[in-house]
Amino acid sequence: MSKSFHPDQEFSRRVLMAGVGGGVVWAGLVARLFQLQILEGEKYDALANANHIKLELAPPQRGRILDRFGKPLASHRRAGRVAVIPELLKDPAATIAAIGGLIDLSDTHVERVMEDIHRARLRRAAFLPVIVANELSYEDFARMNVHAAELPGVQVEMALTRSYPRGRDFAHVLGYVARASQDDLDRLTEGKTTDEATTIERMFRHPDMRTGRQGMERFAEEWLRGKPGFKKLVTNAAGRVIDQIPDERLAPEAGKDLFITIDMDLQRVAIERFAGESGAAVVLDVESGDVLAMVSTPAFDPNDFVNGISGTDYAALRDDTRAPLYPRAHGGVYPPGSTFKMVVATAALETGAIKPTDRVHCNGYYHFGNRTWHCWKKGGHGSVDLHGGIKGSCDVYFYEVARRTGAQAIADTARKFGFGEAWSLGMTGARGGLVPDPEWKLRVRKEPWFEGETLNFGIGQGQLGVTPLQLALMTARIAADGKPLKPNMIGLGPKDPDEHTLDAPLDPAIMDLMQSGMYGVTSEGGGTAYRSGDLGLGGPRLAGKSGTAQVRRISQAERDSGIRKGLNIERELRDHALFVAYAPADNPKYACAIVVEHGESGSGAAAPVARDILAHAIRTNSGRKPVWTKSAAIKPSEEEGTPT
Repeated sequence: MSKSFHPDQEFSRRVLMAGVGGGVVWAGLVARLFQLQILEGEKYDALANANHIKLELAPPQRGRILDRFGKPLASHRRAGRVAVIPELLKDPAATIAAIGGLIDLSDTHVERVMEDIHRARLRRAAFLPVIVANELSYEDFARMNVHAAELPGVQVEMALTRSYPRGRDFAHVLGYVARASQDDLDRLTEGKTTDEATTIERMFRHPDMRTGRQGMERFAEEWLRGKPGFKKLVTNAAGRVIDQIPDERLAPEAGKDLFITIDMDLQRVAIERFAGESGAAVVLDVESGDVLAMVSTPAFDPNDFVNGISGTDYAALRDDTRAPLYPRAHGGVYPPGSTFKMVVATAALETGAIKPTDRVHCNGYYHFGNRTWHCWKKGGHGSVDLHGGIKGSCDVYFYEVARRTGAQAIADTARKFGFGEAWSLGMTGARGGLVPDPEWKLRVRKEPWFEGETLNFGIGQGQLGVTPLQLALMTARIAADGKPLKPNMIGLGPKDPDEHTLDAPLDPAIMDLMQSGMYGVTSEGGGTAYRSGDLGLGGPRLAGKSGTAQVRRISQAERDSGIRKGLNIERELRDHALFVAYAPADNPKYACAIVVEHGESGSGAAAPVARDILAHAIRTNSGRKPVWTKSAAIKPSEEEGTPT
């Protein structure tokens, strides 16, 4: 007989099996939870955070540019702006149209923004903001902030923008910054490793990033730029930024401040002294070689370029007959006129072509070959020696001196003074001008040098072309008894690879004779700028030399009937006025060169400008110890401005 099976036994077996199965399941769940939360917790925590924490590239703050006393010439200010994140826009056109309903956006501007959004997507940079509007007024900034929550992918924020507090005063020295073009990127990444180039390109794609386009901004790009970092942003489900998590480890590294040797106040005085005239002024410290003022006027406002200048506004600058884009002080090339006569005299004395006591009779003209060469003084100067020739700026005397000396010797001496060389000093647009000589003419013009050209050379005319900066260098070397001079405009910053010392030997005894003649110009009867010698400081005087550079040829018929001047002739046909000077005359500290375009008279238009500039330099001691040599650090000032 078989055993019977009790129902309780079956139930117990099922319970056991269920318990075992449940235990396995629970064990699996516990093991999985252990794996997820303990073993791989950090991994999944990071993945979860990635859903609401976003790392956004943070460009570095650009270093400031400061004058020799720490006054800001290029800094930053805060301004309101509107930007969009292309990857968060469902309908870019609708979003931009909505923004245009709140603030004023022209049709042209809307087209440009849409192109920027399209380009950002093409180059896979849709995660970066595209700027819709900069420099918002307070009202526009407030209005956009109120409505921003209704516009996914739209950012309304305060941003730092490059600012040039003195605007036009330093435009040709500092240059300006702008958004990087492809040409800029090619230049900035040249010679870099692949990783470095990638970092630079990514950084400059950011809408807050700017690169130097001209002047010191371009020369010191790497010094000023800094290194990028990241911002840790918290976003909501719609991708809108709702918070920022501070993290010093990710912070960008700001660029370094650049100190230049210029005295901002002296520069301002020089510009004001031009009173709207076109021209240039350069002031040097005779002892240190520091450039204390570098003025080109008129100029442009570099602030107009920071956020992009319109084609119309740029065309207006480009086509302006007074050429505000032209860096006259170091890139403007002019005939030096009579300011060049000290070079001619130095060459003559160096070669022994003349002695200081040799005399030349001037009756107002000089016959050579089948031509008559005129002196500026119609009745002539009579019997003239070296001192009198410089003091009275006698053309006939220098025709004869140049003829005896020869063009090659004059050209060689001119180069000792720095002529013919482009002195960039960290700026863009520098030109070397031209020091012609027989070899140059044969090579370039395929013609021999004619002796009549040497006479023109002797009074600073003909093919000779110089810059105001070169004239200042010449004057400083004379004032310093021919000692070596190292011109410099970088106080604390990157080293200029082109910098060098102007140290070609010059005889101190000859320089003493040049100083004597220049003192006669401003301080002795018969001097061409006698009225400008007194600096108005109760004692110190300046020594200088006037010059008038012709921009047209004067016919014999006009000479016979009377040379037209002033209001009787069109402005563009009037002669340029030049003046070079140093002060104090008995203990030279500062040297300067002034060019007043179409000012006609060096002694009448340019000399008073030089006098007032040098007086200010002496009165305020412009060349005193600069701040970067002191132990106290220069702290960044509060950034300027709010939306207005």
